[in-house]
Amino acid sequence: MSNRLSHYNEAGEAAMVDVSGKQITTRTATAHAFVSMRPDVIRALPQNPKGNPLEVARIAGILAAKKTADLIPLCHPLPLTHAGVEFGMQDTGIEIIATASTAAQTGVEMEAMTAAAVAALTIYDMTKALDKAIEIREVYLVEKTGGKSGTYRRNSE
Repeated sequence: MSNRLSHYNEAGEAAMVDVSGKQITTRTATAHAFVSMRPDVIRALPQNPKGNPLEVARIAGILAAKKTADLIPLCHPLPLTHAGVEFGMQDTGIEIIATASTAAQTGVEMEAMTAAAVAALTIYDMTKALDKAIEIREVYLVEKTGGKSGTYRRNSE
């Protein structure tokens, strides 16, 4: 692992990483988020007058993945070949799994993480009338593949 942060130049100034010399490879990433909410809020999801919160969150997450470079200042705009958001209903909330893929010179970890976070924020937005204490937790990278550093998988806890 490098002891130097890549988004700073020699003078310590913020800088976009030059990836022009890197090889184009297939890259994937999977990210996780969890929206913690009361069971009665979970049960009320199908009757939400704003529409199905999970389908709106799915679209929001996919759009967010596509716009990551517009949101995170030093991210490279990437030609995504896939962006997806899936949900797992649990007794205490909703698990979000977001995925992103590309064939490019840099990875898609930020696209997957952005998709998961924005999907979670969208669920909050669509359900906050029922409970303002909903929490967004556990946003993290699950896995990434491709590129010089190879595969990373988060250890299960």
